[in-house]
Amino acid sequence: MRTLQLGMGWFPEQAGGLNRVYYHLIRSLPEAGVSAQGLVAGSADLTAQTGGQVEAFAPGAASLPARWQQVRRRAMALMAEQKPDLLAAHFALYAAPLGRRLRDRPLVVHFHGPWAREGGVEGNNVFKRRAKWFIEQAVYRHARLFIVLSEAFRDVLHRSYGIAPERVRIVPGGVEVDDFALPLTRAEARQRLGWPQDRPIVLAVRRLQRRMGLENLVEAMATVREAMPEALLLIAGKGPLAADLDARIDALGLRDHARLLGFVPDADLPPAYRAADLTVVPTVALEGFGLVTIESLAAGTPVLVTPVGGLPEAVRGLSPDLVLPGSDAAALAEGITRALRGDLPLPDAEACRAFTRKHYAWPVIAQRTRAVYEETLDRF
Repeated sequence: MRTLQLGMGWFPEQAGGLNRVYYHLIRSLPEAGVSAQGLVAGSADLTAQTGGQVEAFAPGAASLPARWQQVRRRAMALMAEQKPDLLAAHFALYAAPLGRRLRDRPLVVHFHGPWAREGGVEGNNVFKRRAKWFIEQAVYRHARLFIVLSEAFRDVLHRSYGIAPERVRIVPGGVEVDDFALPLTRAEARQRLGWPQDRPIVLAVRRLQRRMGLENLVEAMATVREAMPEALLLIAGKGPLAADLDARIDALGLRDHARLLGFVPDADLPPAYRAADLTVVPTVALEGFGLVTIESLAAGTPVLVTPVGGLPEAVRGLSPDLVLPGSDAAALAEGITRALRGDLPLPDAEACRAFTRKHYAWPVIAQRTRAVYEETLDRF
């Protein structure tokens, strides 16, 4: 089966959940018997880096008209040269320029999230939100089937875009389990990173944006500190909320109990997860799946999640105790305190790793994706 995969950016060059899923999926599909030619916005040497599997139609910093012109030109050329059996669109902005040509091959849309609604949460004006919504609709009306990361996003597709549930298939995100399942004890991981050995550590790996709930997490630490005076919160990531979070830490007198680590390189993420006693995903809105959830589990560290979007689904089969009752500071504080005290039953490292290997290893996800592609070709 030959596919043309229209992405957004290439993960090592551009961070983000969509790009991370695209990066791993396109590398895993060939082992599942699916030829995957990728097309993204990125650097000129991307073709050489990927052995020709992925190429950049334009730099990500190019103007939007230039990107649209180039993605249309290159996608049409590849469709003529390679004659793919199926098109897979991961980002509506770069699929839209193909217009009616999206009908030339069966189209599957990988819905990574409601682009327009996410813009609203981050402060986009009404004009931008409506423009994004119309672009999404222009692509989605040509799709034969949709792949979403969770039941939550299936419901978003139905409510916000009018997509019938019977046209939606759920395939979660995946994780390179062996990359995260390091043969390190918690103490050894902390020694490698220079983290304190004698304090309970709570880790949050998130882009510093409003919908991630990090303000609530910092506020929760003021309560956790009263019950667990040695507790330390470490927040890894970068984003527009950094200055506000730093000011909030100061205002709450938490300088010794909460720290911003800034950007953490991919190579340091597995030992960071392993070094923590607990990972928390405090999202308050629009979380389709939460890759950091399964990354932490793959490293052997239990994770507490808020009852938002697809987060509960990601851990449902492991333990219901990993889902907090709410996303506010009080719910976060109670859950973290109980977990650190040992009052909340948490799965051990081996259970966490076995769970991710069975359900979220990329070879498993690639096979499930292939099944949706085959269904598309068989049914339509």
